[in-house]
Amino acid sequence: MPIPQEIVLAEPRGFCAGVDRAIEIVERALEKFGRPIYVRHEIVHNTYVVNDLKSRGAIFIEALDEVPAGATLVFSAHGVSRAIQDEAKARGFQIFDATCPLVTKVHVEVAKLAREGFEFIMIGHKGHPEVEGTMGQLDGGIHLVEDVADVAGVQPAQTDKLAVVTQTTLSVDDAAQIMAAVKARFPNVRQPKQQDICYATQNRQDAVKIMSPQVDVVIVVGSPTSSNSNRLREVAHKLGTPSYMVDNADELRPEWLAGRARVGLTAGASAPEILVQQVIERIKALGGASVRRMEGVRETVKFPLPKGMRLDEKMPGRAR
Repeated sequence: MPIPQEIVLAEPRGFCAGVDRAIEIVERALEKFGRPIYVRHEIVHNTYVVNDLKSRGAIFIEALDEVPAGATLVFSAHGVSRAIQDEAKARGFQIFDATCPLVTKVHVEVAKLAREGFEFIMIGHKGHPEVEGTMGQLDGGIHLVEDVADVAGVQPAQTDKLAVVTQTTLSVDDAAQIMAAVKARFPNVRQPKQQDICYATQNRQDAVKIMSPQVDVVIVVGSPTSSNSNRLREVAHKLGTPSYMVDNADELRPEWLAGRARVGLTAGASAPEILVQQVIERIKALGGASVRRMEGVRETVKFPLPKGMRLDEKMPGRAR
């Protein structure tokens, strides 16, 4: 059986600034306040990251009644609804919000335009926590569309003030098609001043578009629940390159690489680099392939931590 001769590494890949920040918030909370630290929903959608934080004392919950009074609670990077925020405050938890600032930007825009009387069309995946968090910023007036066909079913109360927002981790191309359908039906719809899809999602999809024609198969490192990781696999597939997603190196199947001289490798924004390196070692074990890094966008974005997260910063009512 022919073996892979080269592994082509996409650039950029893996952690984005929002994921880095969210994980650091949980790590610092554990260091500063001790275990346990409660986290609503998976902090980011990656099995390795979640299990690592669990081993260090993080407890992941979905319902706030699972959190004891006086505990420290972290909201995940995906954001939460106003109802969850209000309930957490009412229960008296010490709260740290790890919502990605680019998701928060969408929440702020929704709240601002809602005060001006706008209704919204949201492009996103039903049931995804980010979508639930954004739609939960208002009591109503947000219409979710998942594809072009859904646009025809939108029935806003009025069309004079209608705005579009999107989930930040969508396929750039799919979102553009849906946006075109929205504009065709509602010509006066207000679009975001800057697109809501985040820079990291865009950059990773662009890198896969460049890499896919150069390789015989694409492997995406990411967990099944990770929206942006799934989109990377879809991008390669749509370009005609066989593509597979793995949560870790053990899921890599040798038959995927059979007869494939060049293997393209990337990782979703919530997948740590250690998993990429483990996949490289697994591929090398099957044939000793060399590794070539593609040139790509260099990301320098860094988001500040919330107040109270510096280890030398005293929190009200808390011993250092």
